[in-house]
Amino acid sequence: MGKVEGGMKCVKYLLFIFNFIFWLMGSLVLAVGLWLRLEQDTVALLGSDGAPENFFIGVYILIVAGGLVMLVGFFGCCGAVRESQCLLGSFFACLLIIFGAEVAAGVFGFLNKDKIIQDIQTFYKESAKDTTSNNTVIVSSYHRVLNCCGTTSTQSTQCPNIPPDTKDCESAIEEFFNSKLFIIGYVGIGIAGVMIIGMIFSMVLCCAIRNSREVI
Repeated sequence: MGKVEGGMKCVKYLLFIFNFIFWLMGSLVLAVGLWLRLEQDTVALLGSDGAPENFFIGVYILIVAGGLVMLVGFFGCCGAVRESQCLLGSFFACLLIIFGAEVAAGVFGFLNKDKIIQDIQTFYKESAKDTTSNNTVIVSSYHRVLNCCGTTSTQSTQCPNIPPDTKDCESAIEEFFNSKLFIIGYVGIGIAGVMIIGMIFSMVLCCAIRNSREVI
């Protein structure tokens, strides 16, 4: 069985190091996804019955992506060390599939970002109109977590004794969830960039292994 030599041997070890870093990134993405899902403030705002689930769909995609990246990184390390065309080809295919899924999820999230925020704002306003005990708790959670009160049209009557610099909850919701969605977006872009490098390295090494075996 032929072994890669020279510059391709360097690519082999670079790919191994890359995949180890890739595995660490998967762990980080998984941790960020779990943090976004389990964070007390987010759960307080969206953990009740009837709350919009669009935001958590993006978080679940992030968690699944993190788990897959960890798994794929492990196979990539094995493929690089063993110089296995099969493992490297599978690694490339998995990266390509995850990359395509991330692009699709990113486009979906970008196009629906405003709708996600509007759904949460609507949920708050409807909860504020209904004065049942459960909805009162929900509204109180929004006021406590976001340090806001009322909406642009109801703040003066609904919250007469608040400090003058208190934001309305529509603006506070938009600011809070924009920051969370940007975290998801930046993490996704980072993973996509690393995956492109990984696909290039894996194909270069895979071709080098095939050529070395043909020579022998």
